[in-house]
Amino acid sequence: MQIHLIAVGTRMPAWVNEGYREYARRLPHECSLRLVEVPPCKRRKTLSTERIREEEGRQLLAAIPEQALVVAMDVSGKAWSTQVLAERVQVWMQDGRDVVLLVGGADGLSAACLERADLRWSLSAHTLPHALVRVVIAEQVYRAWSLLSGHPYHRA
Repeated sequence: MQIHLIAVGTRMPAWVNEGYREYARRLPHECSLRLVEVPPCKRRKTLSTERIREEEGRQLLAAIPEQALVVAMDVSGKAWSTQVLAERVQVWMQDGRDVVLLVGGADGLSAACLERADLRWSLSAHTLPHALVRVVIAEQVYRAWSLLSGHPYHRA
């Protein structure tokens, strides 16, 4: 199984790239994390927020591998504890399909992305910077894997 983190944004600060890479590299091949960056829509006064979401949404949807399970990162989604995420990762690994974690741009995910999603996951009730979300997701996936593997990284 491969987890595809498909996110809007292509120019992240060095600390974001380093943080993401640190956790992604720790994951084993059978639970690898792959980042796919989608360029943000160019902002113009004539484009509405909805139109921007739709354009970015089209790009996100085009990057989803066939047959993948899609999880939308959405503030209105369910908050998953580490244990729940670990259980989901275990099911995903047994299922064998690729998993996609969709992260929208500054204006969020389009309605089409939310409709395509099989699940919705909320990292926090707080609004997080989109750059930070990449690092948090990578760390949480690594933490879930370490819990499943009996690795001492996670301390319950």
